[in-house]
Amino acid sequence: MLFRLWGAPDLPDLAWMPDRSRPDGGTHLLVGRHALVREVLADALTYRPDNALDAMTPIPVAALRILSRHGFRLPPTLANNGTDSHPGIRALVGEALHPARVAEQRPWLTGLVRRRVTALATRLRAGETVDLYAELAADLPLLVLARLVALPEEDVAVVKRFSRAALELFWAPVSEARQQHLAEVVGHYHAVLRRFAATAPGLVGQLRSRGLEADQVIGALFFLLVAGQETTSQYLTLLMDRLAATPSVTAGLCAGTVDVDDVVEEGLRLDPPIETWRRVTAHEATLGGERVPAGTSVVLWLARAGRDPALTGAPDDFVPGQRGSRRHVAFGAGAHRCSGAALARMEAAVVAAETAPLLRRITVLRRPWCPDNLSFRMPDTLLVAARPGAAQRR
Repeated sequence: MLFRLWGAPDLPDLAWMPDRSRPDGGTHLLVGRHALVREVLADALTYRPDNALDAMTPIPVAALRILSRHGFRLPPTLANNGTDSHPGIRALVGEALHPARVAEQRPWLTGLVRRRVTALATRLRAGETVDLYAELAADLPLLVLARLVALPEEDVAVVKRFSRAALELFWAPVSEARQQHLAEVVGHYHAVLRRFAATAPGLVGQLRSRGLEADQVIGALFFLLVAGQETTSQYLTLLMDRLAATPSVTAGLCAGTVDVDDVVEEGLRLDPPIETWRRVTAHEATLGGERVPAGTSVVLWLARAGRDPALTGAPDDFVPGQRGSRRHVAFGAGAHRCSGAALARMEAAVVAAETAPLLRRITVLRRPWCPDNLSFRMPDTLLVAARPGAAQRR
């Protein structure tokens, strides 16, 4: 059940859940109440990030050997770093993803999205079906991120394959045979990152200049090139699906009566691409009246926190601009709040604004399907066609 929480029944906001992925059993403490999620995220000394990148399905020896052969290591750098090195690394990443630098990319991204939407509209009018995930959203965030961190263009397709493999290897329930396959994909790209980290300019050069060891530079890149783009392409897909199902909002976007930033925030509250995130207790604690032993895996149910009735008046409805909408925790909070929040918001705003006229004229043939995964939605497609009678309208 933990691996499909977006379709889970009405679980309590604070519940002990069995860890069926491990032969020795164990439990996770699932936390979905908005106030309690923020309490955990604000206390990095009690609730440490050390387990953030631990594989949910223990990696067997055969797959570990594959990773080792490629020199794969994940030292504490960003999401899994509770040491004194975290603020310095985070500051350098924050400079690369500074809101001012992000804003500079907006005209370029708007032009790219507009050209893609125009081409898709032409195909739809001709009676074709199109996949808005594969043909619009899948690579957009990575293309922007590549410009910000000086990632070579030829590596973009490789990163996409690697990033989805990493999300499956570390956060999904997978068989041993599948783990070995994924270990080859992830391990191979880790070796590519090692070469890139040794010579690349931009953010990578700054990390090197601060005296970070090679494994630390690679570890920071590993997480940035996964979380910095894969989650956003997932969110763009979920947001377009939500907008297609809410014609009153898309009509408001087209008419200028609905604010696009409100749409983005409400979408993040209702359909965050990261369903959960993890912490581990450094010592015994009390949370919501519950005793939590040291070493407990705490699963923060970010999506449920966004639907807490204490947060908004219509927690299960898509109502851009409603009270509390912007208080979601889709980007986390505290010392480990997502450094790419401004980038994700900008990309989502551009896509929502540019696709709204198109989404008013389509029929969804196949909504996104999401595989089992603890934290990431990973939608696979959004297949659409022109609505009957709309194919000839411009």
